Amino acid sequence: MALSITSIKIKTLKYYTVALLRSSAPHLIYASKVALCRGEIVIVPLKSTEKEAVILEETEAPDFETQEIVSVTSKYFDETQLHIAAFISEYYFSSFSEAISLFVPHHKLDTNNKLEVRDEKLEIKENNKIGTRSEELGVGNEALGIKDVVLKRPELTPEQMRAYKALKHKERALLFGVTGSGKTEIFIARIADMLASGKSAMLLMPEISLTPQMQKRLTYYFGDAVAIWHSKITKKRKAQILEAIEAGEVRIVAGARSALFVPMPKLGLIVVDEEHDDSYKAHTSPRYHARDLALYVAKCYGAQVILASATPSVGSVHKYDTVMLEKPYIEAKKYFRFTEGEGITAPIIYALREHYEEGNQSLLFLPTRGNFKYLYCPACGKTHTCPYCSVGMALHRKKRYLKCHYCNFTEALRESCAYCHHTPLRTERMGTQEAKEIIENAIEGIRVELFDSDTITTAKKLGDALRRFERHESDLLLGTQMLSKGHDYPGITLSVITGLDHIMGMGDYRAREKAIALLFQIAGRSGRAKNAEVLIQCADPAQYEPYLKAGYLAFVKEELLFREIGNYPPFVSLARILIADKKDEKAAKLTAECVEALRCFAPNVEIVGHGRAPIERIAGKFRYTVLLRAKVRTKLLQALRSIKSHPVRIDMDPVEFS
Repeated sequence: MALSITSIKIKTLKYYTVALLRSSAPHLIYASKVALCRGEIVIVPLKSTEKEAVILEETEAPDFETQEIVSVTSKYFDETQLHIAAFISEYYFSSFSEAISLFVPHHKLDTNNKLEVRDEKLEIKENNKIGTRSEELGVGNEALGIKDVVLKRPELTPEQMRAYKALKHKERALLFGVTGSGKTEIFIARIADMLASGKSAMLLMPEISLTPQMQKRLTYYFGDAVAIWHSKITKKRKAQILEAIEAGEVRIVAGARSALFVPMPKLGLIVVDEEHDDSYKAHTSPRYHARDLALYVAKCYGAQVILASATPSVGSVHKYDTVMLEKPYIEAKKYFRFTEGEGITAPIIYALREHYEEGNQSLLFLPTRGNFKYLYCPACGKTHTCPYCSVGMALHRKKRYLKCHYCNFTEALRESCAYCHHTPLRTERMGTQEAKEIIENAIEGIRVELFDSDTITTAKKLGDALRRFERHESDLLLGTQMLSKGHDYPGITLSVITGLDHIMGMGDYRAREKAIALLFQIAGRSGRAKNAEVLIQCADPAQYEPYLKAGYLAFVKEELLFREIGNYPPFVSLARILIADKKDEKAAKLTAECVEALRCFAPNVEIVGHGRAPIERIAGKFRYTVLLRAKVRTKLLQALRSIKSHPVRIDMDPVEFS
């Protein structure tokens, strides 16, 4: 409905700078007949609609006509949320509006949102320092009526108890434990500590697919004090959870990265499970990394952070105090075998049939098609790499050339392998549906459960698939990256892993880390309760065998040496700039302008490479990238701020380069 707009240059009015929620628009100024607090969410007129906005500060009357705030909602952001949002905006190069919109606001306990009759008890302080609604309400104080909600505590083995005690007094730490070693029991014990001391806790998981099993385990220990939070939760359920948090009934919020922004009174602990997972990185603005941001959030609230993984990121091992769990809870034997070939070969079928006929369950990993924009050799398994960067060279099929998207080195499309001279080279792999049909035709009666993002599209489908496998109503889990996400099924006695050679050769400085971590994660899904076999399909076992014997930590130590020599994170900071436009020449011109502006920051900031993006065109727009690195992070941020006014996307600490 169109609003009537009136000129309002009246001295009795107050004026406020606001940020529109869920918007990249600049800050705006509106007038109000009543005093408002910093952080309050109001309704403001904008063109022919009404929008939610957050009050930032009181300001002087502007020298232009100003519209009036329509109403005040029952929601607000507290000062800490506003502070963290400002950090996100600055570090991840988003608007403040986009950053604050990540957060779930608090709700006032009792309010009247009609401006005409609103009680003006809130004091507006001098010099635009506005009192906050959270101060008035005393959110998180002892008046919440917190009750004991620890139903039971996990019984820890001596090895787990050692790790638990080591973690108790660390402000931030990495819990590095082999698959099946009982990491979950340890951080559940720390959550119980928090609840017993009147504090609350958060548990982050990389994907929704992990929440059903974790919810079951948390509920076993903490009952109704646990709430699950992610993007698929209904608006009504979210409102119920927030009400229960305000009442002190819900003390633990667990879920995907959005759970980090739920307001938790007296936050004492944030656990980031599977901390190595790239799903923690947001790919739309703000492009934050939930693992890294959790450390900042915890610092603001005075909370502890525990990062946990069986295959922690190389950077985390380098940066944080590490507590090790070196043995699985149940020490079953695991036998590793290698097999050659491509796709679903006879040795794979034989192994699947053998375990199926013995009444056991199996798992088969296939990489996604998106991983193979690179030439690889089916004979030796190697990917054609850049001679200057030690990363795979991206295939530009239409223009028939190979290009390194780190240093820009380009060469003609190859027909034969540079290492063994085999012809022809390949780029494509089969999908999960094709693999399912091959296996079902080869093994009579086997029940195959597809477990990939194309099949598991809703929370219900996920739950149904997991329940079928738990009840042994399916015999084989066949899928992609989702299979590596920490699921725990004691019935799996065979893990089949394909595609590692190709992941190892991707155009990404973390390609080796991704491949080795995936190997350990998929292998870790089997052998949880009884002896198991791991069948690895690859052409070059020498790339993996040493680490299977020495362990993942041996790989990390070796990889850190490679990163330090090659000037890769964690020894430098990276940033990626993306330029896109419907006109190719305009995008190219803007790229050249950005590169020229950035050159003046040398040698503190290095332009590693620039040019067309690996995926050159998306949604009708031509895409270019610039990759920067610097040993001093503040120097990199300074350089990026110099081009902030350009129509570009800036991705700090990127994990994706296409």
